[in-house]
Amino acid sequence: MDTTPLSAREKIGYGLGDAASHIVFDNVMFYMAFFYTDVFRLPAAFVGSIFLVARALDAVSDPVMGWLADRTRSRWGKFRPYLLWAAVPFGLSCVLAYTTPDLGPTGKMVFAAATYTLLTLMYTVVNIPYCALGGVITADETQRISLQSYRFVLATAGGMLSTVLMVPLAGWIGGADKAHGYQGAIAVLACVAAGMLFLCFASTRERVLPRQGAASSFWSDIRDIVSNSQWRIVGGLTILNILAVATRGGAMMYFVTYILGKSGLFTVFLATYSVGNILGCLLTKPLTDRYCKVSVFAWTNTALAILSAVMFFTPVGSGAPMFVLIFVIGVLHQMITPIQWVMMSDTVDFGEVKFGKRLTGVSFAGTLFVLKLGLALSGAVIGWTLAAAGYVSGGATESPSAMRCIVALFTLLPGACYALSALLSRSYRLRRREMGEIAAALNAGT
Repeated sequence: MDTTPLSAREKIGYGLGDAASHIVFDNVMFYMAFFYTDVFRLPAAFVGSIFLVARALDAVSDPVMGWLADRTRSRWGKFRPYLLWAAVPFGLSCVLAYTTPDLGPTGKMVFAAATYTLLTLMYTVVNIPYCALGGVITADETQRISLQSYRFVLATAGGMLSTVLMVPLAGWIGGADKAHGYQGAIAVLACVAAGMLFLCFASTRERVLPRQGAASSFWSDIRDIVSNSQWRIVGGLTILNILAVATRGGAMMYFVTYILGKSGLFTVFLATYSVGNILGCLLTKPLTDRYCKVSVFAWTNTALAILSAVMFFTPVGSGAPMFVLIFVIGVLHQMITPIQWVMMSDTVDFGEVKFGKRLTGVSFAGTLFVLKLGLALSGAVIGWTLAAAGYVSGGATESPSAMRCIVALFTLLPGACYALSALLSRSYRLRRREMGEIAAALNAGT
């Protein structure tokens, strides 16, 4: 197995690929629900539903994409070619998702469902090969953590670029016309994302090769990853952590607008969280060099659960404490994210030893599916609970029940997810000693 030290250039190049993805991912997480309800003026219950229904397609498209990527043969490797081929279609799908044609109530709902589904499909085509690429650039655990740390620093910067600039760009481009402004802003950001994908393709190499060809049967591959106990645990951790961050992120615009009562603070509030994210990425490698990464993961989730509860009991008029809390939560959440992706790469190595075949693409496809399922569930929960609480799209004021709902979505639900994640991580057993044994087995070809 190749354990060549990676250059900073390659780590940065790899990270740019996720920066491109986060331009879309973070926009969906922070803005899409608000855009649909308050700009496109779609019913909140419908918005929640399309987020969830789109996952029915992912249940098929994600594993198929992983299966195809595992079997791709090109002069550029298995996974890199998709960054080149799909960059432009990916950018175009972003623009379509933020397009608001005047089609009447039913037509608008059909258009939104179709373009959102196309966006998630193109995200699949780009992001599954991209995530799998991280597992074949190097086989060394220390290098993998370093690679993922670079990745998430740049991914956070890309998401911050997108989310912090989205509202100012929309205002500059569209003025009072929010629909035109949002479409123009995402068009600019989509061009940047496509360029980042091209740079990622040009900067990286695939070094870790399977010992033998993948199984010829699609269902055999699916059965093997589902049979991988450690993959199932990481899948559970993935859905819990994305549900936590996406619910908080999706509720953030509502929280700042209706609870803090100052929608103009949103950009500063989000920037505070994003700066915390970047610091968290930088802390991951020093901490995991000293302590077991699984222990760091478990204790950080526990701290996030406690801080979420503290935020719930903090008086909403206390501006400074809220900013401190969102900053610290940003630091801690992004400390665990690189670890989670290294754990997924570890489950691929574990599966290769156990089943005799390396299913990188399918394994990461399964992870991306549960990640997007968590994103969809968060959107559905936000839309459905707001509708049940009597939220009025674009209303000047909201009912007390809607206000309580917004606070709970921003604090208690994420906290519960982090608590469950801390408990589940206790079952994960691919720690430092076990990974050393797996590396030795793979090097010996046994």
